[in-house]
Amino acid sequence: MPPPQSRSGEGSTSASTAAKIALRDQIGTARNRLTVAELGALGRALADVVTSSPEVRRAATVTAYVSVGSEPPTGALLEALSELGKRVILPVVQPDMDLDWGTWRGSESLVRARYGLLEPVDRLGLEAIATADVVLVPGQAVSPTGARLGQGGGCYDRALARVPVGTPVVCLLYDDEVGRDVPADEHDRFVTDAATPTRWARLR
Repeated sequence: MPPPQSRSGEGSTSASTAAKIALRDQIGTARNRLTVAELGALGRALADVVTSSPEVRRAATVTAYVSVGSEPPTGALLEALSELGKRVILPVVQPDMDLDWGTWRGSESLVRARYGLLEPVDRLGLEAIATADVVLVPGQAVSPTGARLGQGGGCYDRALARVPVGTPVVCLLYDDEVGRDVPADEHDRFVTDAATPTRWARLR
């Protein structure tokens, strides 16, 4: 879910900002090489990994998102979560780049929004993320300790501050994006796990 890549004024050092930009460029180039057929297969495999995890199996409510472009595809995952009877809530980007939330009820429950995103029509409030038993988030890379590289808009750093301690926060990635050297600034929120089309990795 790519918001604008801007975090000026939030404490990033010039060195970490430059490193993040370089890593985003590298990962974006690799992702853009994936074909439509490859994306479809990777999305189905990712859905299998996520829905097979004990954390998700036990969960009543799961946050997810509608992928765009060459992000790890979430269409099959959203359908699989619904088939398991999970309550799925999706982010709604606010003008201040914070995240409200709405309910996934199939593709007909989505409308086109800013930044090329698809978002649910209902609104649950900013605190709805705190009701989730598992939080699935987008990203571009994670470090071995859970530092997450996002798109730079800061949406999820704000939202993850509302997640209760102990809730699994899982970044959906491709295999070679896990275990990268991700710079972390004071405002950055860490994730606990990563899920890829082949594995579920516990980070801390």
